[in-house]
Amino acid sequence: RRFPFAFPGDPFDKPPCRGCSSYLTEPYVKCAECGPPPFLLCLQCFTRGFEYKKHQSDHTYEIMTSDFPVLDPNWTAQEEMSLLEAVMDCGFGNWQDVANQMCTKSKEECEKHYMKHFINNPLFASTLLNLKQAEEAQHHETAIPFHSADDPPRPTFDSLLSRDMAGYMPARADFEFDNYAEWDLRDIDFVEDDSDILHALKIAVVDIYHSRLKERQRRKKIIRDHGLINLRKFQILERRYPKEVQELYETMRRFARILGPVEHDKFIESHALEFELRREIKRLQEYRAAGITNFCSARTYDHLKKSRDEERLKRTMLSEVLQYIQDSSACQQWLSRQADIHLQTAPILQHFLSPSTGRRSAPPLNLTGLPGTEKLNEKEKELCQMVRLVPGAYLEYKAALVNECNKQGGLRLAQARALIKIDVNKTRKIYDFLIREGYITKA
Repeated sequence: RRFPFAFPGDPFDKPPCRGCSSYLTEPYVKCAECGPPPFLLCLQCFTRGFEYKKHQSDHTYEIMTSDFPVLDPNWTAQEEMSLLEAVMDCGFGNWQDVANQMCTKSKEECEKHYMKHFINNPLFASTLLNLKQAEEAQHHETAIPFHSADDPPRPTFDSLLSRDMAGYMPARADFEFDNYAEWDLRDIDFVEDDSDILHALKIAVVDIYHSRLKERQRRKKIIRDHGLINLRKFQILERRYPKEVQELYETMRRFARILGPVEHDKFIESHALEFELRREIKRLQEYRAAGITNFCSARTYDHLKKSRDEERLKRTMLSEVLQYIQDSSACQQWLSRQADIHLQTAPILQHFLSPSTGRRSAPPLNLTGLPGTEKLNEKEKELCQMVRLVPGAYLEYKAALVNECNKQGGLRLAQARALIKIDVNKTRKIYDFLIREGYITKA
């Protein structure tokens, strides 16, 4: 005797007989030599010796029936399956409905049998206990580590950051793109009285809606795969490349959706490596033109060249000051240019010439209600107020500088300015503050 296939209670879900195509009822015959799929026959076709293609009437066969006990001598296998199906359909505890669906057992018999063999069965209880103990051993009670989310904080409504993030909504992890695509479908109703043209028109509207859904998913996938949700983080990573590579990155960005995230990054990295190799080759050619043949002499040459350039700038600095001293706007431009090349005398001249400009310093920034303020300590709040820097931006700049310092083993001011390209004076204040507080170290 064999278990039959697990057929639902609906008779139309049972497999048909290969001979007369009628739905099989137990017992029935299964050919032991044909299949898969199984070759099944009802008793009438089997007694007639039905043959079809490779199946012959002299093949060995099996009688498929579930009229035998499994857990209880008074319950057949078919009744066991019927009980489980009835409990699944009617719900645990509705024993009267279960008995009505089975038709062969009473309410009390169904409840007693189910509780004895499927709830209070020692074999099942020990199995469940072992599973529970294994799960507890795997997930023992420990402190849950904190992992910062990749998604940025919720931006202010209609802010510049909100527009740059393509309408991203962190609470829903979704984008505000083509939100009114469903409006075209709200009044469509397919009825039998529609003409062929009207029916085709409605089908076309549904097809258009499907295409808009595909475009919506495509855009979301591009933004997700390329890490464009946190735009500032993406821009900080992009600024690590030299200026020439940044221009290439900007030009080739439109092809990123075609190449994919990994292939696009490999393409950019290969061009960045090519740029570095060309720059090193040019530097070696300069050494060769100067008659240098070893790296020790090259280091001495670089040191002397840097010293000569600094002396040359210092000699021309006074003449430039005298040239621009009469024009306040030109003087401010000159001071900005001097700050970019990191001259130590620029802050002194800025302080010396500031009274003649007549400009008033801006008031401290009010941090009330700004996102990220609660993550700052008192000194960081004071820095953001004086520098007039939003807490969220400060936290991103701080994380970028700390990560770069950990990678390089130290950080110079020039590297900090190349990493976060904001006002040079603000960068200097942030850099000095992080050095003073011990977050980063000088290279």
